[in-house]
Amino acid sequence: MTADVSHFYCPQAWVQGAWARDVLLSVDASGHWSDVQTDMPASLCEGARVLPGPVLPGMVNAHSHAFQRAICGLTERRSGAAGAASDDFWSWRDRMYSAAQRITPDQLESIASLLYAELLMAGYTQVCEFHYLHNALPGHTHADPLDMSMALVRAAHKVGMGLTLLPTLYMRSGFGAAGLREDQQRFASTPDSILRLVDDLQMQVRGLENFNVGVALHSLRAADGSAIAEVAAYATAHQLPVHIHIAEQTQEVQDCIAHTGRRPIEWLLENLPVNARWNLVHATHTTPVELQGVQAAGAAIVICPSTEANLGDGVFDYSGYAALDGNWSIGSDSHVTRSWTEELRLLEYSQRLTQRKRNVAAQHGASSSTAANLFEAALAGGHAATAQPLGAIVLGNRADFCVLDEHAPSLLGVPGDHMLDALVFSSPDAKPLSVYVGGRLRVERGAPVGAAWPGMAHDYAATMKALWRT
Repeated sequence: MTADVSHFYCPQAWVQGAWARDVLLSVDASGHWSDVQTDMPASLCEGARVLPGPVLPGMVNAHSHAFQRAICGLTERRSGAAGAASDDFWSWRDRMYSAAQRITPDQLESIASLLYAELLMAGYTQVCEFHYLHNALPGHTHADPLDMSMALVRAAHKVGMGLTLLPTLYMRSGFGAAGLREDQQRFASTPDSILRLVDDLQMQVRGLENFNVGVALHSLRAADGSAIAEVAAYATAHQLPVHIHIAEQTQEVQDCIAHTGRRPIEWLLENLPVNARWNLVHATHTTPVELQGVQAAGAAIVICPSTEANLGDGVFDYSGYAALDGNWSIGSDSHVTRSWTEELRLLEYSQRLTQRKRNVAAQHGASSSTAANLFEAALAGGHAATAQPLGAIVLGNRADFCVLDEHAPSLLGVPGDHMLDALVFSSPDAKPLSVYVGGRLRVERGAPVGAAWPGMAHDYAATMKALWRT
């Protein structure tokens, strides 16, 4: 065993879509898997670090608005008088803007540090940050767009989370609007400003491990076709991932039809060179033909079950898309939960509730296990979301993995072959004992390594007090 390679031995690991036994895992000096051997007698693994529980690949969180962590629990009361129009996405959005209008770079770093630590402790190892807080606070005349972006980079670096940063184009308040509302001015950008920010960020993160940059287009309602095409062309030329909110709300679909004559995904597929680098966030309201078009283009969909449920968006047509073998990933979006197991559980349960059937995902995939099919699909989608070699314990991929606690109440006594099923469908969630990113230990005994959790919690609490004067 050479000195520039790390070796891990575990009794059980998730390899090629199933549990493998007695696994020897080797990580090269660059933090990628260099060897994976199964059915290895312990006597042949002398010198390897013995891992104390079953091993799973790390999960990609494909959609995050880190600053929205600061409003979790603060939007769960009705707005207006009793009997007034019910809350929906649009009334929630107005309340979300109250946070966007207040947060400074230092506060964003504090919020994101705690959030990324929470995600890491749950077994996420890379997060795609859909970032549109670029400009000065109201009443301030100038801010460097790099300030807010680099706050996110510092936060991820502090806790050891991988980060795909997605500077976001945001130009208008809605279809046909001339520009942004007053409370959206922090988001204001142009193709030139976004591409300049992408270039600057690539310079800033050069040499940092587990960081990369892509682009995001807020939505069809927030930018016109020519601007979107310009940013998309740059992304294609530079082989960057592209993310866009689309078809999340019925009103958005209706407005798009009114202004373009087409549904959002229909318009996108007809007017832009959508390909395997594109990630369509939400896609909650689709037709079978649109889903066929997404799959044929090789694009992926980012499903955010907890946020879509919290906002009353609707239910994604998982069965229709899975029947096409469509590519998808998961994101926690507004972060009302920071658990990938809860996201997968809620995705499956939404299908069971609407279809009045059990084990819906078990009908779509190589396994008879609902959890296995959901897990494998979500892992595979992480590559499209990040344009990084992530998502499985396989040669050449980054060595991201977590070690489960077999003694957690929800896993206690569960047969090994059912460990993943119990992890997803038995609560309370069983948090990993340890988490590794690029072969390096980042979480140990449920707490971040090298980053003081009490200090982060203190800074976060102080930021919340300053934001909400509590």
